[in-house]
Amino acid sequence: MTREKLYLFDTTLRDGAQTSGIDFSVVEKIAIAELLERLGVDYVEGGYPGANPTDTEFFSQKRTTKARFTAFGMTKRAGRSVSNDPGLQLLLEAKADANCFVAKSWDYHVEVALGCTNEENLDSIRDTVQAAVAAGREALIDCEHFFDGFKANPDYALACARTAYEAGARWVVLCDTNGGTLPGEVREIVARVREVVPGTHLGIHAHDDTGQAVANSLAAVEAGVRQIQGTLNGIGERCGNANLVSLIPTLMLKAPYTDLVELSLTPAHLRDLTAISRAFDEMLNRAPNRHAPYVGESAFATKAGIHASALLKDPKTYEHVEPELVGNKRKVLVSDQAGKSNLLGELARLGVDVDKADPKLDALLVEVKEREAKGYAYEAADASFELLARRMLGKVPRFFDVKSFRVMVERRFNAIGELVTMSEAVVKVDVDGETRMSVCEGNGPVNALDGALRKDLGKYQSAIEGLELVDYKVRILDGGTGAVTRVLIESHDLATHRRWFTIGVSSNIVDASFQALVDSITYALLKAEEAR
Repeated sequence: MTREKLYLFDTTLRDGAQTSGIDFSVVEKIAIAELLERLGVDYVEGGYPGANPTDTEFFSQKRTTKARFTAFGMTKRAGRSVSNDPGLQLLLEAKADANCFVAKSWDYHVEVALGCTNEENLDSIRDTVQAAVAAGREALIDCEHFFDGFKANPDYALACARTAYEAGARWVVLCDTNGGTLPGEVREIVARVREVVPGTHLGIHAHDDTGQAVANSLAAVEAGVRQIQGTLNGIGERCGNANLVSLIPTLMLKAPYTDLVELSLTPAHLRDLTAISRAFDEMLNRAPNRHAPYVGESAFATKAGIHASALLKDPKTYEHVEPELVGNKRKVLVSDQAGKSNLLGELARLGVDVDKADPKLDALLVEVKEREAKGYAYEAADASFELLARRMLGKVPRFFDVKSFRVMVERRFNAIGELVTMSEAVVKVDVDGETRMSVCEGNGPVNALDGALRKDLGKYQSAIEGLELVDYKVRILDGGTGAVTRVLIESHDLATHRRWFTIGVSSNIVDASFQALVDSITYALLKAEEAR
């Protein structure tokens, strides 16, 4: 049986940005786009250029190398020409491979929200798709409220889908915008839509208001659609969107989907899934869901008793898939070999060559587990993990040694009577046997330490001239003012355009921050030396 290609369309940077409490910056969007490239999705929808300064700047250049970079927006307004619609023109000017246009497909919304006739809405769909195709873009139409619209007026909902397809849309996406449709309804309605649009041109966009977004997406695939839209970890407006992190392993590991469709992702992408899911949560500065399917810390955890006894005899007794397939691990360990295998895979991904028989690997594995127990989370801090591994394997030069640091915070009135808070840091480092002391003021203790640490590193100074700290996140790991704190820092090299994350953990927030800063600079120096 020939399998058909199923395309993954990620809307994290647009739908996910509508999540309560989430507000992406440009640098965060760039980092997440890189994470999505690592995952291997086919489309990355970056947002709505022209709607806000962040999205406009994000689309000032193409942000993907493999995935089709997609700009989202609306079809042209009724009563206007394509050339006289500023919003549409901004979309066509964005540095994107594809344009995804939202269109009303429920006649109730056409009347109430758009205030135009049904025919005018069809004209807008047709003209918009044709304009995008003429501009050399791949055109997608998101049929908003399609399932509710179909149940209210099936003829008109089908007319919207047919119009988009006949105008040249590569994809006609059926949206369950209110999230109230159930899997049985999805199957029946998709079957009807396939009478006017081939399944190879149909997509599904499901919201999770009844907890059915993943089930509805799978039902749509069974019914013939060949594109799924969703987000990392299921984030999105209200209750969220279809969770690609749950959908991907189900599609790649479970019948009947393994017989029906094939994805662009490889088994190597799948093994990276857990790390990507957790890294994304760290970027959002939130704790990963321990009970998330496939990737959660408890997804393959079993308590002592008859379950654990059976699991030790044969993991298949209480595991529906092997955790290693998705980059996870079981809590009841059969041996330490599985942990070492995961470690070897991560080292290979980072380009660290090591003999699998090297006894230092056992010590590294123990060290990583001990550090994770203390609060380190290396899934989101590749640079710190690489440095730890290289140090224990004896492969990191000692560029500098920190002898001491001191930071002072002073709140006072300045010369014109304004109340200001200033920080001053002093850092002593040893470079080639010579002690150098640097002092720097900053608008906070971390900013002052950052400036002092890289103010004078002697012969290494030129290697960090383009280094900048672009993001800083703090998480309290347990309660109270004396709690253990985890700091995650994102750094960027303006010269190489490389980005990396480093981590520090301590009961002292300044100490945790300094650990992450030292790792950041050391990593920059390591990569500079490797590039020589």
